[in-house]
Amino acid sequence: MNAMFRSFASFNFRVWFIGALVSNVGSWMQSTAQSWVVLTELTDNDAGAMGITMALQFGPPLLLVGVSGWVTDRFDRRRIMVITQLTLLLFSAAIGVLLLNGLMTLPLMYCFAFATGLVVSFDNPARQAFVSDLVTRENASNAVALNAASFNSARMIGPAAAGLLIVAVGTGWVFLINVVAFAGMLGALAVIRSGELIPRKKAAAGTRLADGFRYVARRPDLMVIFAMVFLLGALGMNFPIFASTMAIEFGREADGFGLLSSILAIGSLAGALLAARRARARLRVAIIATGAFGIVAIVSAMMPVYWMYAVCLVFIGFTIVTTLTTANGYVQTTTDPSLRGRVLALYVAVLMGGTPLGAPLVGWVAAEFGPRVAILVGAAGGLAACAIGLTWVIASGRLRRRAGSRLGLELAETRPIEIITRAVPVVAPEQFSEQGAQTTPIRLTDDD
Repeated sequence: MNAMFRSFASFNFRVWFIGALVSNVGSWMQSTAQSWVVLTELTDNDAGAMGITMALQFGPPLLLVGVSGWVTDRFDRRRIMVITQLTLLLFSAAIGVLLLNGLMTLPLMYCFAFATGLVVSFDNPARQAFVSDLVTRENASNAVALNAASFNSARMIGPAAAGLLIVAVGTGWVFLINVVAFAGMLGALAVIRSGELIPRKKAAAGTRLADGFRYVARRPDLMVIFAMVFLLGALGMNFPIFASTMAIEFGREADGFGLLSSILAIGSLAGALLAARRARARLRVAIIATGAFGIVAIVSAMMPVYWMYAVCLVFIGFTIVTTLTTANGYVQTTTDPSLRGRVLALYVAVLMGGTPLGAPLVGWVAAEFGPRVAILVGAAGGLAACAIGLTWVIASGRLRRRAGSRLGLELAETRPIEIITRAVPVVAPEQFSEQGAQTTPIRLTDDD
């Protein structure tokens, strides 16, 4: 099988991919509809209200990071997702009914956003960690990238479809269509073969919530990844604010907003597929991608017409997904399996938790100074993330001179866990110690 799609050799991953694709289409439709409702129906083009909505929705993962990560490591991940998906289904149905009957208000939408964030706090870590349960560890990075490809394939379809449906039948029906789309994920969870899941070491009942924090604190490379992802999530990834306000500035309606989100997904999908081709996730790729995002975002803020701005979004989507897919794969493949759920919960909390701080700020900037200035704020976040990564690489001594290499430099990196365990076969992969996963500047061979 082509190296890019090697995880499809697993029946469970094939089922997961299809189910996630269907479910993600519905989720992107709902996300687009929610942003448009807040911006145009519940307020008079108030980007600040959009920022508050995003803050309420993405804040709980940060507040509950310790608990949600512990739950992911301690209990059956598939059962967790069944519960969370059914709860989110009920929320979508309630919002749709309220909108169709003209009963939705801005405070009520705030409440739903916060409640959704509470449920997603447990759904996201379980979903991220479950991907590693579907394939062998050698394919974990590939599975993460293909999972991102499913997410971004749905992003190409969902927002554009939502924009057309909003114009044709109204926002309420978009939420109700998402209710049907939940069948994709719930069906996949029902069909997945339990006997073919990769065995994992569950956290013991007495395992402490703080173990995940301590583990990350002893991994400077993870601290750098988390800092970069935080800045990108807080300032650079406020696409609902950027795209919706720019669409209005260019005189477009909901369909124009939805189309921008779908165009963004073209680049996102390309980034995910290229990440799937790589043998493993490298920190250097994430650092370069954050810098590229900052540059492209600056260019996009200067575009004078709708279609030129849309073309820039392709490159923005590519750089963002390259960063996040690489970061996610790096975290998964270099983390002790018994702590993976808690570490991924921290990762998700840092990524999504930056939004409560950044989205209101970016929304206020967009409302007061215009969307172009807000985009420049996001670009600054990307460039700052790149600077942090580069500074750490140089200060840690990983960047060295090497004759004969490109640019005369080489970068020593952490080897993924599966590579280390091949060298120590007496240690079972799922029993691999946390000490063995610690970062050290291991020199890579030329074929790495």
